[in-house]
Parts: sequence; structure tokens; C-alpha cells
Amino acid sequence: MSSTVWLLTAGFGVLILAGVPFAFAIGMVVAASLVLADIDPILLPQTFMAATQSFSLLAIPFFMMAGELMSAGGLSQRLIKVADVFVRHLRGGLGHVTVLAAAVFAAISGSAPATTAAIGAIMIPAMAERGYSKSFATALAVSAGVLAPLIPPSIAFVIWGVISEQSISRLFSAGILPGILMAFALMTICWWHAKRHRIALLPRASLKEVWQALREGVWALLAPVIVLGGIYGGIFTPTEAAVVSCVYALLVGGFIERRLKWSVVPAIIWRSLKVTAIVMAIIVFSAGFGVLIAQERLAPELAKWLAANIEQQWIMLLILNATFFVLAAIMDEIAIMIVFGSMLMAIASAYGVDPIHFGTIIVTNVAIGMASPPIGYCLFVGVAVSGLKLGQIAKSIWPFILCMVAVLMLVTYVPAFSLALQP
Repeated sequence: MSSTVWLLTAGFGVLILAGVPFAFAIGMVVAASLVLADIDPILLPQTFMAATQSFSLLAIPFFMMAGELMSAGGLSQRLIKVADVFVRHLRGGLGHVTVLAAAVFAAISGSAPATTAAIGAIMIPAMAERGYSKSFATALAVSAGVLAPLIPPSIAFVIWGVISEQSISRLFSAGILPGILMAFALMTICWWHAKRHRIALLPRASLKEVWQALREGVWALLAPVIVLGGIYGGIFTPTEAAVVSCVYALLVGGFIERRLKWSVVPAIIWRSLKVTAIVMAIIVFSAGFGVLIAQERLAPELAKWLAANIEQQWIMLLILNATFFVLAAIMDEIAIMIVFGSMLMAIASAYGVDPIHFGTIIVTNVAIGMASPPIGYCLFVGVAVSGLKLGQIAKSIWPFILCMVAVLMLVTYVPAFSLALQP
């Protein structure tokens, strides 16, 4: 390997292990590689600017903002109440409520951290009061939150669509069945836990309670219908859908439900912008990384080596999933997608994997990574919401991780889960 490749790989790894933030680590190795390879430094700002010129990236701040606005406007509480009247009487009922409410909220916000925070803040105390351990309740909220990368509209699918140059709407469709499968797997864990620990059953909701919950929750339930119906009906693009989500959340929370305090809106916008700034920093620095990787022909050479040494597609996919799982435990999931995106697509192409199916495999890995110790993003949201230590949550989350890995294997080796709903 050339000195540039060593710097991009080993140098980047050393900086990450030393605790340097991902965006800065990428930027530092890219700048050093330009000097080492005697490339005109003007390439760096040009590449950075080009990386931001995608209309689809505008969806990221707006979906994040929509999730925050809907939580502040009380829509998350409405969703939980609707889910509660339908499944609370089942074994593990409150756990099922958490999963179903998170799935619907994910279909509005597209953000795993926002879903974890909105649903967890309400359901963790409620489950603890009903006999569930607080660590189990938090682990469930974290795991349910990571349904958001799979269930459309998904920020992770937006980012992967930009990286891989695939249709974001088709990627959204590909995530529906895996998302439902993941939700079912989480609910199975809830049932098993409640049976094992003899959690008391709750009474079945009366018809009056069901009607009241539906009447009060109609605006919350309409949100995913409008967003997803608009996208698949061709009324607006996924990016425009993100803006529609924000406007809808403002109107419903501020003028219909009247639970959104206008004084908190600036803080919500500021939080959304800070998270977006972090994501965009990773994207722009990773673009320079990608240019240098392409120049060194690392992606096609790696794909060629794999094709020469590993003939079976299923073995390659198994190795890729195992590698991604390890990387996700120590790296930011968005950074992994961006840094290794070109190499991953080259490998998938070499083995004849459908690009939409492959995108679903990658994003399912991303979802698991967001809940996996030690640095899963949603784990830290769970720490903030519950007040527990990371180790306490990590101990309880492994049954959920194993279930999610089982779903990943099904998604990987049964392409119909990704492709059955393709237009």
C-alpha cells in the first residue's frame, strides 16, 4: 500500500482510538494526505463545497426539527395513548405500547435519537411503575428508538441514498418490511420478559376509552399518513416532506393542540442545527476522504481482492455484517456509511447484490449500531432520559441486540424483505 493509503487507514484509526472527534480525525488525515501526495490544497474546499450541494441533505435538519416539535407539542403522548388502548391488556402490554408508539413516531420524525427521547421520557417511568426494571424499560426505549432508521421517512436512508446515488423513495419502501419485522422481534422480547418476571396484566380498554384515544390522537395519526402519502403519491419529494412535517408540527402543536409553547421553538431550532452541523461536518470531511480513496483505487482493488478470494456471496455478506457490527461499536454510524460508502458499493457491485437490497442491509446495521455499546448514539439518549449509568442499560440491552442481529440475517439473506414493496 502507498503511504497515502497507510495515512488514511492507520492514521485515521490511531486518531479515533486517541479520542479525536470523528469529523476532525477525518479532516486531519485528509489534509495530511494532500500534503503527502503533493496535491493542490485547493482541492479540499472545492470537494467540501461539492459535498453539500445535494438537495436531499436538506431533509436532515427538517426531520430532526419535526421530531422535536411533535414531542414538545404533545403528539408523542397522543400516540402512546392510542397504542395503549389497543395492546396494554396483552402479556408485556406496556412494552408493546412502547414499540408501537415508537414505530409511529419514527414514521413522522425519521430520527432515532428524537424517537428514543420522546417515547422514553414517558414510557420508562410508566413501565417502572408497573413492575418492569428501569434498566429493561430504558433498553427497550433505546431499541424501539432505532426503528427510525428503517421505518420511512428515515434520515439514515436519506444519507445512504445521497452516498450511493440511489432513489431515496425506493430505499424508503425497502425499509418498511424490515422495520415491521424489527418491531415484532422487540415485542417478542417484551412478551418473554413479562412472562418470565410475571408482570401483572393490565385491564382491556373499554370502547369508550378506545374512541376517546382515537379522537384525541387523530392529528398525531394523520402525520405519517400525510408525510408518507405525499411521498408515495408523488405530491412532494422526501426533502419537501421534511418541511411539511415541520409545518404540520407547528400548526398542530401551536394552534390545534395548543401544547407547544412558542418560547421553546428557538431552542428546538438551535438543537436541530447543532446536530445537523455535526452530521454535515462528517459529510464534508468524508467527501475529501472519498476523493483520496478513489484516487488510490482502494475501493476497486479491495473489491477485486475479495472477489478473487471469496467466491460465495453469502460469505462476503456475513463478513461485511460482522465487520460493520464491530465498527459500529467504536465509530459513529453515519461516519461509517460516508467513509466506507464507495468501497461498500464497489464490493456489492462486484458480487451482484441489488443496490436497494444492499442499502437496506447497511441501514439495518446502522440501526443496530445506534443501540450497541459502547458508543451507540441512542444509548446516551437513554442515559440522559432515565438517569441510569451506561453499564446498567448495556447489560439489559443484549437480548434486544441479539434479536436485531437475527432480523439483520433475515434481511441479508432474504432479499424479498427489501424488494417486495418496490414500485
